[in-house]
Amino acid sequence: MLSSVQRLGRAGLSFCSVLGRSGVFLTRTLLRRPRIIKSFPLLIEQLFSVGVLSLLIIALSALFIGMVVGLQGFHTLNKFGATQELGQLVALSVVRELAPVITAILFAGRAGSALTAEIGLMKATEQLDSMEMMGVDPLWRVISPRFWAGFIATPVLATIFSAVAIFGGYLVGVEWLGVDSGSFWSNMQASVNFHEDIFNGIIKSIVFGFVVSWIAVFQGYDTVPTAEGIGRATTRTVVYASLAVLGLDFLLTAVMMGGW
Repeated sequence: MLSSVQRLGRAGLSFCSVLGRSGVFLTRTLLRRPRIIKSFPLLIEQLFSVGVLSLLIIALSALFIGMVVGLQGFHTLNKFGATQELGQLVALSVVRELAPVITAILFAGRAGSALTAEIGLMKATEQLDSMEMMGVDPLWRVISPRFWAGFIATPVLATIFSAVAIFGGYLVGVEWLGVDSGSFWSNMQASVNFHEDIFNGIIKSIVFGFVVSWIAVFQGYDTVPTAEGIGRATTRTVVYASLAVLGLDFLLTAVMMGGW
């Protein structure tokens, strides 16, 4: 019994320690004095790495998810004779929930894990220490561009996800199953509200991008500088980011829908 309490206490202290270090790390990153001229090329490079190179998997996933939602939605609505509402169903499902959540999870699995491994490898090979010895701040040179690139790229990828997923639903519903094209688009435009649906989805994607990027760069910076430590940090990035996205999705949905 006593040993169980001790293990629980150690786990709690370890969690508080990591949470405190991550908070200090985030504060130092956000309060770093911006160097726009020197930082812009670094930011563009990271936007290509985490954003453009993630575009293919985001687009393909969006297409298939939109097709699945369209197929499932058609067969469900067909039971009630309401197949003309398919466009509304696809758009609201994608814009409100699927686009920000799945984009953030895919981003964590593809780009977040890569950021953690890259920063962890730089720490293991003492590149970060070498920068400090040369008077170069690694938070400015390494961490900040990667953090802000992830923060910017996630909402953009979520927007692309929404467009491609709706197109996938159109292909299945209209081109394959025969739903009237005019009804598909007109019902969608009539039912989707910019503030309640599109804007809330954008807010979610911004929050998710911030959290996923924070977790990814911190896990890389805080990792044990060994091959095993980098592997564990990469795994923690994907697991923690996915859980954080799902938990925050519930909280944000409750707030946006007036549950609180």
